[in-house]
Amino acid sequence: MPFLPITAEEMRGLGWERPDFVIVTGDAYVDHPSFGTAIISRVLEDAGFKVCILSQPQSDADYLRFGAPRLAFLINSGNIDSMVAHYTAAKRRRSEDAYTPGGRAGARPDRAVTVYTKKLKKLFPDVPAAIGGLEASLRRFAHYDYWDDRVRPSVLIESEADLLMYGMGEKHIVELARRLDAGEKITALTDIRGTCYAVGSADYRPIPGAKECASFELVSAPDEKGKRLYAEACRIQQEEHDAVRGRTVIQRHGSKIVVQNPPMPPLTTEEMDAVYALPYMRNYHPSYEASGGVPGIEEVKFSIVHNRGCFGACNFCSIAYHQGRSISVRSHESVIDEAKKLTGMPDFKGYIHDVGGPTANFRRASCDGQEKKGLCPDRKCLAPEMCPAVKVTHTDYLKLLRQLRALPKVKKVFIRSGIRFDYLTADKDGEFFKELVRYHVSGQLKVAPEHCSNRVLRYMGKPPVEVYNKFEKRFYELTESAGKKQYLVPYLMSSHPGSTMKDAIELAVFLKRHGLRPEQVQDFYPTPGTVSTCMFYTHLDPYTLKPVYVPDTPEEKARQRALLQYFKPENRAAVLSALKKEGRYDLIGTGPDCLVPPDKKGMPQRKPKKTIRNIHKPKKNRS
Repeated sequence: MPFLPITAEEMRGLGWERPDFVIVTGDAYVDHPSFGTAIISRVLEDAGFKVCILSQPQSDADYLRFGAPRLAFLINSGNIDSMVAHYTAAKRRRSEDAYTPGGRAGARPDRAVTVYTKKLKKLFPDVPAAIGGLEASLRRFAHYDYWDDRVRPSVLIESEADLLMYGMGEKHIVELARRLDAGEKITALTDIRGTCYAVGSADYRPIPGAKECASFELVSAPDEKGKRLYAEACRIQQEEHDAVRGRTVIQRHGSKIVVQNPPMPPLTTEEMDAVYALPYMRNYHPSYEASGGVPGIEEVKFSIVHNRGCFGACNFCSIAYHQGRSISVRSHESVIDEAKKLTGMPDFKGYIHDVGGPTANFRRASCDGQEKKGLCPDRKCLAPEMCPAVKVTHTDYLKLLRQLRALPKVKKVFIRSGIRFDYLTADKDGEFFKELVRYHVSGQLKVAPEHCSNRVLRYMGKPPVEVYNKFEKRFYELTESAGKKQYLVPYLMSSHPGSTMKDAIELAVFLKRHGLRPEQVQDFYPTPGTVSTCMFYTHLDPYTLKPVYVPDTPEEKARQRALLQYFKPENRAAVLSALKKEGRYDLIGTGPDCLVPPDKKGMPQRKPKKTIRNIHKPKKNRS
């Protein structure tokens, strides 16, 4: 089948009186496997169900377009959280939305899942409504909301949905669909893994082994006790997110209880192959052509996802809490079949832009015990130090890349997803590193050291900076030996919890010594569901309950951000202010480590000319 129906006319053209499901989404309709709506709709279609897509509804007429579906409305905000889609880390309104026709902003509401669900419940009170996708998944418990600067209740309670599906939803959705089709009521579907449901306190029956978080009322109290309970709840939620050993987690919200069933097991290779073999059109709906298309397709149109999950589990990243830390992979045959489809597309130019996933170079479980015992609840596999049980290998990934490079019509195969450089440098067989540099870098390789202060890196869940330095040295050695001009583009983050102004200055000096001038800098963005967001709100490390310094004033955040781009004229005043405040006059001048030239009017006192010359004169043998 071509694109699924987005209008009543298209639905009737297929001979349908009404659909089984209507998927309501905050994105434009893009039928590509990088878009969650596309995957869920095709999985349902493959299971024999009739699916229509209601994209970015605005008016009651939009919501009423298909009438009442036979089984349920399925609601998501789109590929990303609607608040992140709308606002920068500084809470400024964005002017563009890559997932909307023409890239225009404002086509979806703030807190889209809640708005869509409440509207549907008003118009169709008797039709089940299930919510899912990233926005619902990360907000399934009481969560700190950065935009409101307060703790909000579970989105399941707030939206009044009947069921919440968290994580990657292919298995959940088929079980839900088949059981609804068999006549079961959605309120009776309380045993599907990977879902959350709400039950009245009077009707709740204790579940053996369940872990209880402090209630919404307790964790939302903005005092020291409330924040400590919030941090403790965060740790429970993170530790139980494991499909092997994870337990049921509950949290009381007034007269209701949110019950989270254990996670759904990740897809097997065979199951993942089946999902990616479905008949995606690999483009946006043609009705958007007149509006300029959907910009979000450009980055992924000629890219291939070969894995899911990430055992790197950085504290500021939502992947571990959404996709999980277990790794799922597609077979070589499945990936190669998709590559052949790309080469047959009329606008394919010979370049596969990416063969990756959350972390490109993961093709197996982190250790031999993971799949049977689950991941360790109280430690990370790679940071702050790599666990000795981790099995490091790139053999399978390298074999896959070689097969792709050999395909007819393929000129280059690039890797643009994140490479976990600590995992890479731990591989004693250096063959993958050599071929990565020789064949798979398009001039620049994006990596994520994030910072240079080991104390800050520990709060981030990242490896020590010495690991990055080792990787960087080897990268440039291999680049030179390959006779290429290639560069590392490091992702860096300012104002992460734990980062003081001294740390920000240290990072600025690190950048200058390494000859790095980042064009873009990411200020820490506290999004729901991450450990770092918990630190930001509570000023506590949820794993130790020890205090964490948090740069949370607009003034300090602006200074830390400016320091990472100290070379920009517009940042000079902020950098000078930060350096003077910290007493780092040694970094004001023209020496090799100096960040900005002196400002005579801003210097605290007048000094003899000879002293000024000595201060500014570059010292020998300094790097």
